[in-house]
Order: sequence, then structure tokens, then C-alpha cells
Amino acid sequence: MVSANPLFRGTWTAKKFQATVINDIWPEVLFFSLVATMVVLVSEKTSHDLGIANGLLTVLGTVLGLVISFRTSSAYERYQDGRKMWTNIITGSRNLAQQIWIHIPVDRTGKGAAAQTTMLQNVIEKKSMINLTLAFAVSVKHFLRGERGVYYEDLYPLISYLPRYANGALGGPDAEKLPLWQDDEDDQHRRHIDTPATELGREQSRSESSNSTRGEKEKAFDPEKALPQVASERPLKPARNPPTTGLLDYIPLLRFFKWIARSVSRRARAKQSKEHKKRKAYSEYVESHIPLEIILVLSNYTAMCMRNGLLQPAIATAVTANLTMLQDTVSNLERICNTPLPFAYQAHLRMSLWLYLFFLPFQIYKQFVWITIPGTAFASFLLLGFLEIGQEIENPFNYDLNDLDLDYFCLAIQRELHLITAYPAPDPSSFIFSPLNQPFAPADRRSAKDLIEGDSAYRHPEASDVAPGLDSIRRTLVKGWKDVETLTRQ
Repeated sequence: MVSANPLFRGTWTAKKFQATVINDIWPEVLFFSLVATMVVLVSEKTSHDLGIANGLLTVLGTVLGLVISFRTSSAYERYQDGRKMWTNIITGSRNLAQQIWIHIPVDRTGKGAAAQTTMLQNVIEKKSMINLTLAFAVSVKHFLRGERGVYYEDLYPLISYLPRYANGALGGPDAEKLPLWQDDEDDQHRRHIDTPATELGREQSRSESSNSTRGEKEKAFDPEKALPQVASERPLKPARNPPTTGLLDYIPLLRFFKWIARSVSRRARAKQSKEHKKRKAYSEYVESHIPLEIILVLSNYTAMCMRNGLLQPAIATAVTANLTMLQDTVSNLERICNTPLPFAYQAHLRMSLWLYLFFLPFQIYKQFVWITIPGTAFASFLLLGFLEIGQEIENPFNYDLNDLDLDYFCLAIQRELHLITAYPAPDPSSFIFSPLNQPFAPADRRSAKDLIEGDSAYRHPEASDVAPGLDSIRRTLVKGWKDVETLTRQ
């Protein structure tokens, strides 16, 4: 989600102008303004009066206002639901990583078959599963953007070691690929079998996409450098691949002439079918089998830990609950992404608004005369703007400047997971009884080391009338509460 005004944040560019809806509605605003100009000029310069009764103006305006308000509110509700679902993914990923890192033991002595592994192997195992938690969030991001497959710079390095074949580890002529590695796109980017693997992967994909539209500042920001550097049998696609911006995005009227040219020319249609099609901002229906398979791997790992007694029943229940929450969240995101507002509703609302704005200058001319022109332009800008905003935020998972920043969410998860795995999980006794720890402050400012080096029974330094032991500790705690109440209130 954008955290500041995207139009005036950083260096201003024409592309940032797309953060508003002006570039989408200005042709319609111009058209209705021209209609208003025609009505005023004909009525003022000729003997014909184009003004009509305005009896329906108030009624129709109220109805359209309510309908447009409902349209915008329903779209914003989907926007907020999408943000809530990503909060669930962040929370679930964080909780799952904590439970795996803290509660699954590294020393597995006496755990049956699990005791045969070394401590290094156990740490690698847990860290790999936590990396899969990050891979889940990244795969959800690509799924919501309609980007198929797993060959992306930010996804493939995290899951490249997962099994690829259902009937053989190394594959073969009769090997069947697992659904995770089934790519729906054509194999035009595949290299010959004897091409060295070191020449494939991320660096090659970078050289092939050197004509990318990303600026120098965006190229300098390369979070994929923090991921594993592994070779791939095909070039990896960029982690962020927004649709290119062209003249048609700023002058929508030209799309009509382009459609006519393609309809008339069979050669143009044939050429287009062979070229790589530009990805639409609103993608077609995409199934979420990649996040599902990652959840299956994590569930299988959890089952293995429970079979070997590596997880206590309460923690195992919490881990299963987090996995279920992540899976439910994907289903809710899929509902938001793949359930647009019915076309009949959108078409009827837009046609009704066009008719209302077309007849608006005829109805207000007698009251406003020349002010009819700017009044119609403002009314068109206001109503069409709200309608376009509702359509833009209906699917908040794409690359528009007003959409949710899914890349930021995934990078935040990555930072938090690395923070969790950096925690060494030491024995609390190794740091609690430190000279720097004053557990009873402000009532007793002695350090924990001084307290345990004194008498075996605790005694408050200012309460000689109280017997040492638990009663003295309680008095210290009550005095501490009184001191805090006094010092923290004005």
C-alpha cells in the first residue's frame, strides 16, 4: 500500500500521473463538455432553445449518486479485505517461523530415527522450512498478479531443491513432473540439454531483459541479491514485471482505432498471435496450486516432526492452525481476485451515467447559461472519477500505483524471518542473572547478580521489619507499583 502521495513522492514523472484517474476519464469529460458547449452556443447564437425541463434531474441524480457510492464502497471493501488478508499472511508466516525455530529441537538425542541427524543438519532443515514460508508469500504474490509458473527471480531460488518428479529423483524419459513444476507457458525459453547450467538462470535472464523499462534507481534496488544464487534450466523472469506504459494509456481514444486496424487486417491478427502478448492489468482466472503445494510440503514436515516426537501436542496444534490460516487466506484472496463485479452491473451503471451527463446541459442551461459548460465539466469529472476509482481498486493486487504493495509485504516477511532465525535461543539463565538486569526497579535497584549473591532469602533494603522471603518480595513489588504510579502521572 502506498504510504505517501505517489504523485509528488520522489522525482516527478509522467508515469506517476497514472496514480490519479484523470488520464482515464479526460476523454469522457471532454466529450460531455463539448456537448455542453454545443447546447450553449446553439441556444445563444441561434433562435433555437435547446433547454428542456429539469424535473428528472434531481431524482436521477440522487439515484445515480447512491448507486455510484455503493459501487465505490464495495470496491474499497475489497481493497481493505485484501490488506487484511495480507496481514494474516504476515502474521501467520511470523508465527510459523517462530514455532519452527524455537520449539523444534536441534539436539534430538533419544528421538528415535530423528536422533541419527547431526545438529548442523537439523539447523539446515529448520532454516529451509522457514525459507519455504517466505516462498509461500512470494508465490501468493505472483498468483494474485496472474503470473504463472515458478521461474521467477524471487521464487525459484527458494524452492529449487523441492522434488520435481513423481516417479524418480533424477527424472528420465518416463518421469512425470509434479504439479509444482508444470509450467503452462510454452517452452520457447528452454535451452539445449548440453548447455552448461552455470550459463543459465538469473544472470542470463538479466541480460535478456536488458531492455526493461525499469529506471536506474529501480535497478540499483535489487533485493533478489539476498536470495540464494542457483542455476536454473531456463531464464528466470523478473520478480516485478509491471505492464509497459504506452501512448494508449494516456489517450484511450486511440484504442478504438487500434482495434479497428486489428479487426480489418488478418495479417496483424496473425502477427499478434505470434508475439508475446502484453499482460493485462486485470488478469484472467489463475489457480493457486503453487501456494497449495508449498503448504503441503510444510504440512508434511510438521507431520514428520509430530511422528518423531519433536513437537509437543500444544505447539503442534498451533503450527497446524497457522498452516490452516495461511491456506484459508489464499482462498479469500482468490475470491477477491477472481470475482469481479458482474459485467451487466458495470455496463448498465456506466450507460446510465453517460445518458445522465449527456442530457445534463440541456436541463441546466436555462438556469446557468454560460456556466453550463464548466458545470457540466465538473459534474462529469466528479461522477466519472468516482466510478473509475471503484473500478481501479476493485482488484488491488496488480501494479497500479494505488494498489497494495505486495512486494513490500514479501520483503517485510523476508526481513522478519531472517530476524527470527538470527535469534540463538539461549538458556535464559545465561543472561537473566546479569549485572545489567535490575528486575525489581524502581523499588529495588540492585542487579540480579547482586540479589543472588546475597542471602538466600530476599530482603528489601528499606524494610527491616518484614521477614526475608516471599513477603519481602511482595512488598517490593507493591512499592514498585506505587513508585511507577507516582513517576508516570503528571
